[in-house]
Amino acid sequence: MPSAASEKTLLLDTASLYFRAFFGVPDSMRAPDGTPVNAVRGLLDFVARLVTDHRPTHLVACWDDDWRPQWRVDLLPTYKSHRVAEEVPGGPDVEEAPDALETQVPVIRAALAALGIAVVGAPGCEADDVIGTLTARSPRPVDVVTGDRDLFQLVDDSRAVRVLYTARGVGRLDIVDEAWVAKKYAIPGRAYADFAVLRGDPSDGLPGVPGVGDKTAAGLISKYTDLDGVLAAVEDESSGLAPGLRLKLRQAGDYLTAARAVVAVLPDAELPEVDATLPASPVDPDGWTELVRTWGLGGSAERVVAALAQQAG
Repeated sequence: MPSAASEKTLLLDTASLYFRAFFGVPDSMRAPDGTPVNAVRGLLDFVARLVTDHRPTHLVACWDDDWRPQWRVDLLPTYKSHRVAEEVPGGPDVEEAPDALETQVPVIRAALAALGIAVVGAPGCEADDVIGTLTARSPRPVDVVTGDRDLFQLVDDSRAVRVLYTARGVGRLDIVDEAWVAKKYAIPGRAYADFAVLRGDPSDGLPGVPGVGDKTAAGLISKYTDLDGVLAAVEDESSGLAPGLRLKLRQAGDYLTAARAVVAVLPDAELPEVDATLPASPVDPDGWTELVRTWGLGGSAERVVAALAQQAG
């Protein structure tokens, strides 16, 4: 096992990864009974690749106990509204997802449990909030694996917090640090949430400020530091804001106040205590063997077990 000085935590945005696996791995991968297992096998292969390439000493599969928390919807009703398949009084609402993926999620949970990989969620919280909280608490460097740009707000060179961004695939990750964010968006990483609020994000149902795109949002952040600075500039007639832009921002005041709370990931969610140490082998070998046999996990199962053993060696 690596020395304490080289310890690192890998936090997985699990749903982001198994959605990518489902749509990226052929559905010809099936269990002996014909059930698709492409998301299961794809996720296991992702874990194997990530452990091999990035050599974490600790690993947490962060879970969406509530993918669309009511408190966020109360602040911004459009939040993820286009992804709701069924509204559930008292929540959580049912997210639109293919049936062939839904049937695989319990198998993914069972596989992670048999391997001994910590799975962490919290009532009323998204995986983003779990990731934000574990990052805030971490005594060691953190790599966050996600396809969600909102988590760029966690990037912090001083604490060795990076995002391994999966937009191009797990084999071609973008290593997102402060320099990457600055080059891509012309803003500091810590300002990404405010930037996203200003310019909007259709994938999350954030409308943004009408007429404010990437360039204008980046310019506002660059000149006024953050959203608080932008809002102060709106009220300060000597701030140099163009009249038309001042009017747009003023008219969007209620949205800006609500959306900033929606986009910010929680740093203090109530999480269960877990042992995040990377397992050297399946903690439930009999259960693991049965899962592999029942679901036909084949080479994917072999690769993830080999990756764990190699990292422990």
